[in-house]
Amino acid sequence: MRHRFTDSPIHRFTNMIKKALITGVTGQDGSYLAEFLLDKGYDVHGIIRRSSVDYRERIAHLEGHKNFHLHYGDMGDSMSLLQVIGKVRPDEIYNLAAQSHVQVSFDAPEFTADVDATGVLRVLEAVRQCGLTETCRIYQASTSELYGKVEEVPQNENTPFHPYSPYAVAKLYGFWIVKEYREAYNMFCCSGILFNHESERRGETFVTRKITLAAARIAQGKQDKLYLGNLSSLRDWGYAKDYVECMWLILQHDKPEDFVIATGEQHSVREFCYLAFKHAGIELEFVGEEENEKGIDKATGRVLVEVSPDFYRPTDVVNLWGDPTKAKRELGWDPTKRTSFSQLVELMVKHDMEKVAVERASEHVRTNLAEYLEKGIVK
Repeated sequence: MRHRFTDSPIHRFTNMIKKALITGVTGQDGSYLAEFLLDKGYDVHGIIRRSSVDYRERIAHLEGHKNFHLHYGDMGDSMSLLQVIGKVRPDEIYNLAAQSHVQVSFDAPEFTADVDATGVLRVLEAVRQCGLTETCRIYQASTSELYGKVEEVPQNENTPFHPYSPYAVAKLYGFWIVKEYREAYNMFCCSGILFNHESERRGETFVTRKITLAAARIAQGKQDKLYLGNLSSLRDWGYAKDYVECMWLILQHDKPEDFVIATGEQHSVREFCYLAFKHAGIELEFVGEEENEKGIDKATGRVLVEVSPDFYRPTDVVNLWGDPTKAKRELGWDPTKRTSFSQLVELMVKHDMEKVAVERASEHVRTNLAEYLEKGIVK
């Protein structure tokens, strides 16, 4: 099928600035992408939800930039999306907004489906209703969780999907509705199947950030122990700041296609934990197996890491490993020339060591924080 986006007449023959609209702009990926696009000279628009609590710390440094604009909207509200997209009339949309915590999706499956599945449809249909099908390119943030109960290792664009959580099932709908609109309406819309991507901006309840914060707090005497789930789970971890470039490259491609974004390397939760504590000045030794496994400080003999059944999921994905060959070949994106696994862990721990050092919360608040991190109230 021929697509009409190879050359944009608007930008070939004028000096107009490209406009990008980002959903999920306040999140880890959205904040890095906003910085990246501003550096590229884009006029960047972001959608944020109305809230009486300020949750914009990741983009606070961008507010006031002449080419950075925020609009109120919600992925659960078709009218607000129609209004924003119709007003901005973007050249590119990056749909990053989602309920993206796998464990939370088991606790709130309906909300996850509404945002992560139907929300994608709302964006696509808003673009169509606003008459932008021939001028607006759409990037959908998909996920390696689609592979779920994996059927081959490593996973690539042709690996069968077997989603294994409400989050993954919702994201699978998002993937297929993008493909359907691409084929039914000749729209330039595509998905980036992102494997795990972390950073110092990662939410504190995600396992990688939970580990680096705990390592920093334990090293500075502000937490006693870290509780985790399956230490043997294998993941392909990259640096989120590196991955946003690949998102952009996908929309600069001459035709709309889906791409795996990954490092091509695999590490266990145990290995991530060991490195994080090492960068915090503590060498761990792991003893025992499965739920009886413990991480012990080799210097003192203290048990610092324990496994808790609270963190085991009803259906758990244990073996994710991405094959980025297509992205390297067709987009020129080479993960081996970017932030390594060891560098990623180091920069996250460095950030959290500094963060913990300047925390001035009361002892009561610190105790409660340690409690929910340890006991699994927040997963």
